[in-house]
Amino acid sequence: MSDDVKVYALSTCIHCRNAKKYLDECGIKYKCVHVDELTGDERKQIVKEVKAHNPAVSFPTIVIKDKVIVGFHKDQIDEALKD
Repeated sequence: MSDDVKVYALSTCIHCRNAKKYLDECGIKYKCVHVDELTGDERKQIVKEVKAHNPAVSFPTIVIKDKVIVGFHKDQIDEALKD
């Protein structure tokens, strides 16, 4: 399941923190990438990945299977997890 859910976040972002907390509360396994903690080529690569899902490159960007949720929206997360 963890391959199905990926969270691109900033370590300092309250919305990112709330989104991760919510996924934890739901018992969802996910992979989290703190973009602000990366450097150099790794950071460039991840920013490119985020841009592909969310051209505005805002956080959190949550990818659940093929759905992209920008920001922390419980209803959208619930909807995406149902499918």
